Amino acid sequence: MSVWHHIHRSGRLALAVTALLFSGFPALAASPSTGPRHAIAMHGEPLYPEGFAHFGYVNPQAPKGGSIVYGATGSFDSLNPFIVRGTSAIGLREHVFESLLARGYDEPFTLYGLLAESVEVPDDRSWVAFTLNPAARFSGGEPVTVDDVIYSLETLRDKGRPNYKTYYSKVERIERTGPRGVKFHFAPDGDREIPLILGLMPIIPKHVYDKRDFSRSGFDTPVGSGPYFVEKLEPGSSISYRLDPGYWGAKLPVNVGQNNIGRVTYEYFRDANSSFEAFKSGIYHARPEDDPGRWTTGYDFPALRQGRVRKETFGTGMPSGMYGLVFNTRRPVFGDRRVRLALIQIFNFEWVNRNLYYGSYVRTQSFFDNSELGSRGLPASERERELLAPFPDAVTPEIMAAGWQAPDGDASGQDRANRARAIALLKEAGYEIRKGTMTNRATGKPLAFEILVATPAEERLALTYSRMVKRVGVNAVVRNVDPSQFQERRNNYDFDTIFNSWFSSLSPGNEQSFYWGAEAADTPGTRNYMGAKEPAIDATIEAMLAARTREDFIAAVRAMDRVLLSGAYVIPLYHQPEQWVALWSKVKVPETRSLYGYRSGAWWIDEK
Repeated sequence: MSVWHHIHRSGRLALAVTALLFSGFPALAASPSTGPRHAIAMHGEPLYPEGFAHFGYVNPQAPKGGSIVYGATGSFDSLNPFIVRGTSAIGLREHVFESLLARGYDEPFTLYGLLAESVEVPDDRSWVAFTLNPAARFSGGEPVTVDDVIYSLETLRDKGRPNYKTYYSKVERIERTGPRGVKFHFAPDGDREIPLILGLMPIIPKHVYDKRDFSRSGFDTPVGSGPYFVEKLEPGSSISYRLDPGYWGAKLPVNVGQNNIGRVTYEYFRDANSSFEAFKSGIYHARPEDDPGRWTTGYDFPALRQGRVRKETFGTGMPSGMYGLVFNTRRPVFGDRRVRLALIQIFNFEWVNRNLYYGSYVRTQSFFDNSELGSRGLPASERERELLAPFPDAVTPEIMAAGWQAPDGDASGQDRANRARAIALLKEAGYEIRKGTMTNRATGKPLAFEILVATPAEERLALTYSRMVKRVGVNAVVRNVDPSQFQERRNNYDFDTIFNSWFSSLSPGNEQSFYWGAEAADTPGTRNYMGAKEPAIDATIEAMLAARTREDFIAAVRAMDRVLLSGAYVIPLYHQPEQWVALWSKVKVPETRSLYGYRSGAWWIDEK
């Protein structure tokens, strides 16, 4: 799997909660469209006006040509990135297939014209209309037509990955509005994100894929409208893309300064160690890094000392996401919030960071840390308070006043103050220490739980935490299982605690119900691993999805963040403060960075 991409989605709620929810937000009323536009923003106005020249994070004078090799681990057995069957090669979606609109990475969620020259929506977003660019062509020279757009939606909905079915089934009716126009009418569920999701729909040529079995994996040559085509293939081990000299969209504002490299290759390696050795020897040229030990000590090799390789850090405005140790509140041992709070107190981040991770991480203190969506250090706004008013016990006064504050650990490992606070909380919850064991006074049962892990890195951290809780008489047993068993147990919530990461974007949407919603708590296979069933969470998600302005949206997300943190469902762990990337000297990057950090599509090559 590539380190160069991500994704997710799902959910909805009862009418009673929805009615209460809008007490703090403006009433919604349908209104006509303002007409076709060059772009659409999830909230507010697009950053770039009609007729803009290029994005701000590119070099419009970047030269074309040269070659780059990226590294990947594993293998692949398919050139169809849209189906569940098989493992598709990296880069197909990015290089070969295009969507109606292209994302701008200087703002949270705004799309600009690509295959479609304009987009139109009404105020209530009950439909979206696209007008195709008359110059749009597939790599064989055939024009991109309305038939191709309709075929793409129906094929991906019926034969593609489950997420396509989830999104595209919301289209109730398709209307042709002209030789280059198509209009999608949506089911009346109030999903304001779906017009943008349709804008990101990959478009495939009907005249090619109608003659193939779309559900079959394999090595049929992929055909799209993108800037590259597959030039060379070694099944399972490498794939090369060649820049199309006749690419139709090279001069579009969304493409100026991008797609600069003449040949892009992905080489596959067996594991992370062999991949790193290949990078050191120059077999590939760009390496994002997520191992703090390797980043701190592993790059002292000849090519770097000689200046042929450099290490770069890229700051971002992206939320950190949440990596944490999850308490399964379906288990009686974690039913009492005070027990969870006590276990949070005991985790000594300062010691862990210094001794396991070279001091490279920062503590995560919000589900949307490092961004404007997080509540850390901020008092709740008036909008947040209005939204949370029907749920007076959902957020603690401390978190309402300033967000969640992580316990101050002790890098020496002593941490006596936090252990004392933990013992006091457990005493309140009905526990006492008997012969060195934290014991429930009423039942006589010791406080014990299992930490389920599937990787060496998780096991090391779990064993460290197990030793920490042992010092207050709690027994945390670490159980390492194979990945398939771990996946099955996680899907069925058959665990006490697990480590988990939730990715966060600057425009969270329907997937939040899948992560934290009450309905998801009782549905196997969701990401509500903690089993949260808090009406205030569902209400804030509904407010987030209904928000018309960025201000209302941020208020709803921060309110949800405060509810999640007040529930003490996880031990928030840590995140990288920046993106870490090592590059061979021939790889050049623009001086200006996007809100999302580095964008490899804007890089260029200086072979000299």
